[in-house]
Amino acid sequence: MDGDSSSSSSSDRSDRGDGDVGVDGGGRQSTSSVVYNTRSRSGSGRTSASIPYTSRARAILALTQGSILSLSSRDLPPIIRSPWSYNSDDDEDEEGSSTSAQSSSKVTETQTLEQSEFCLMTKMGCGLKPDPKSQYSKPPPVMKLLCQRETGMKGGCGFSSHDLSSTMNHFLPNKMTVEDKYHHKAFCGTYSQDGNYFLSACQDRILRLYRTNGKRFTLLRKIAARDVGWSILDTAFSPDGSCCVYSSWSDSVYLVRLFGDSDSQDALQLTPIDSRFCVFSLVFSQDGQEVLCGTNDGFLYIYDRFSNQRVLKIEGHYGDVNTVAYADSTSHILYSGSDDSLCKVWDRRTLSESDPKPVGVLAGHLDGITFIEPRGDGRHLLSNSKDQTIKLWDVRRLSSEECQRESIRAASNQTWDYRYQKVPSKFKSSHRSLDGDTSVMTYRGHKVLQTLIRCRFSPAASTGQRYIYTGCALGRVLIYDALTGQTAKILTGHKACVRDVSWHPYKPELVSTGWDSLVARWQHRSESTDCESDEDFPSEDRELGSRRKASRQVMSSLR
Repeated sequence: MDGDSSSSSSSDRSDRGDGDVGVDGGGRQSTSSVVYNTRSRSGSGRTSASIPYTSRARAILALTQGSILSLSSRDLPPIIRSPWSYNSDDDEDEEGSSTSAQSSSKVTETQTLEQSEFCLMTKMGCGLKPDPKSQYSKPPPVMKLLCQRETGMKGGCGFSSHDLSSTMNHFLPNKMTVEDKYHHKAFCGTYSQDGNYFLSACQDRILRLYRTNGKRFTLLRKIAARDVGWSILDTAFSPDGSCCVYSSWSDSVYLVRLFGDSDSQDALQLTPIDSRFCVFSLVFSQDGQEVLCGTNDGFLYIYDRFSNQRVLKIEGHYGDVNTVAYADSTSHILYSGSDDSLCKVWDRRTLSESDPKPVGVLAGHLDGITFIEPRGDGRHLLSNSKDQTIKLWDVRRLSSEECQRESIRAASNQTWDYRYQKVPSKFKSSHRSLDGDTSVMTYRGHKVLQTLIRCRFSPAASTGQRYIYTGCALGRVLIYDALTGQTAKILTGHKACVRDVSWHPYKPELVSTGWDSLVARWQHRSESTDCESDEDFPSEDRELGSRRKASRQVMSSLR
C-alpha cells in the first residue's frame, strides 16, 4: 500500500502493503459470466480473465420495510438546514457535466435520504424528532435543557438519551492533542467497547495498549507482534476487552491476552492454499467465540476459538476481501467488501463451503471497497471506496444482477493504482453514479489513496449516530452530517494520510491514527479563552448565573 516502494514484481507484494491486487477467478462455477479485468500488482498494467459471476438477491431475515414517514428539511434546526454542498474545487476537472444535471442529482439523493427509515430513526435518536414521551414538540435550546436538568425536569421522562445527544452534538471535537508519536507509520487505532482502553498498531511491529480515563493517555503495555510482513494491518478488541487479535502478511492471525503476566500469543491457523497470504480485516463475533477474517485470496474465513480450528472458508469475491463485519449483536448476518466493488450480505446460519451463496448484494461503487461499518441495527451500513465516496446502504434495498455486473465492469476497467497515483478526473465529479445504484445516500469530500482508509458511524450513546466520520489521504479527519451530506467538521493537523479513526463510545472525542506516525486525540474546546469576569459572559449567561445565585441564597435562608 505504501507508495514509496519501487518494486513491482508480484513476489514483492508484501513490501508494498495492503494494496489493490486482483485475484484470478478462473474455474468458478456459475450460470452467467462477465469479463473482469484484474490489474497487475504493480498497478501499471492489466490482464484480462473471463470470470463467471452469479448473484442471487434474497430477502433478509424476513425484514419488512413498512411505510416510511416523509420528512422535509424544515424539520431540522438551522445548524443543518442549509442545502447539500460539495467542494467546488473537485468539480473543475469533470468533463461534460452540467450544473443542472448536478443539481437534479443532489435533489434526488437528499429526497431518497429524507424519505428513508434511517433519517427518521437518526432524527429521533439525536433529539431532532420529538420522542413521544418528551415534553417538547421541537428540540429545546441547550441552555434550557441544562438548566432544567439541574433543577429537575418537569413531566416526560426527564433528561433522556435523546436530550443528551441533542446537547452533545453542539460540541463536536475540534482541537488536537498528540497522545503519542512513533518512528514509523501508524496503521490502526481503536477504542475498546467501554472506552477505557485504546489499542494502536504501528509499522514497527509493536502493539501499544493505553488507558484512556485520564487527562492524557497512559501507556500500559507494548506487545511485540509475531510473523509480521510489511506491517500489522488490522486489530480487533474482544467484546469483553480482555484480549485482542491482529493480522498481517501471514497464514495465521494472532490472539493476545492484554492483562496478566503472560506474554504468550496464540496462532489461529487459517490454513490457506495460497503461499502469499494476507488478512486485511478481522473482527470478533459478539460472544467472542468466533473471529471473522477477510483475505487477499477472495475468501472469508471463520475461526472458532473454543474448538481451536477454522470452521468455515467461504469463496466470497473475485478480488481482495478488504473488509468484513458482523451486522449486529446476534452475529448471524455478515458483510464483506472487496476490490470487485461489491458489498455482499451473508447469513451465517445457512453458509456452506460447497455452495456459498450471499443472501444479498449491494452494488453502486465504481471501484473497490476499502472498509465497511455496520450501524448495529441489522439494516444499515457504510462502505468506503476508492471511487472517493462513502455510501449509506439499507440491506432491504438489494441490487439487481444488471447493476452488479455494471459495478464489476466499472471496477475492472479502472487503470489507475490508488496506492501511488492521483485520483482520476472522472472520480472528481460531484455526482457521478451508477445506473441502478440502490444506496440511500452518498457522501463526498475525502480522499481515499495509499491505503485502506476507514469510515465509521459516530456513537449512539453520545450523538445518536448522527455523524459519519472518516480518515483522509490529505491528513484530515472529516465529519459528515449523515442527515444532509454536508461536512459538519474538518479536522486538520496530520501531515500525512489518516488511515484509522475511532470515536470514544461515550465522550465527545475521537482519535486519529496517521502515516505521519501520530496518534492524535481530538476534543471539543471553546474557541474563546477562559472568561475572567462577568463582563466576559453573554448577557443571557450572566442573567442565568444571577438567577442561580439568588436561588441558592433563598435555599440557604430557609435552612
